Amino acid sequence: MEHLYAPWRIEYVKGKESGGCVFCQISQNPSLDREQRVLYRDEICFAVMNKYPYTPGHFMIIPHQHTDSLEALPAEHWQHIAHLAQKGVAALKEEFHTNSVNIGMNLGDAAGAGIAEHIHLHLLPRWHKDTNFITTIGDARIYSVDFDEVYERVKAAFLKQL
Repeated sequence: MEHLYAPWRIEYVKGKESGGCVFCQISQNPSLDREQRVLYRDEICFAVMNKYPYTPGHFMIIPHQHTDSLEALPAEHWQHIAHLAQKGVAALKEEFHTNSVNIGMNLGDAAGAGIAEHIHLHLLPRWHKDTNFITTIGDARIYSVDFDEVYERVKAAFLKQL
């Protein structure tokens, strides 16, 4: 068996539970936006890079309202999130020349939500052949990009679309 190491995740693995919702903590601390890789925020929601992305450029749009229920979200909030998702897709296509984009929500832990208590919309840029043997056989991903650079590029492209 081959072992792959990801030492940069040790703080997450050793991390203490904060006792609260991670998305609410981001929502309530705009002074930490750069550190937490927030791309955008307004009175309804914010956009933030996924801390453990599936692909480089993977980000989420999250309402400030803490809810696990899409149906409880005011319609105008959902419409605003959908509008920002359109802008996000355009930004990913323009800046990253992505072939496709996956957009989705996992509503509830049975649906695969890692943070089920607070709804969030994922945007994942995808390219032809972006999976290979290491993903299929080794159940691992390799990124050959700098995440700080990706953050800056996604943020600039997203803000340009607004």
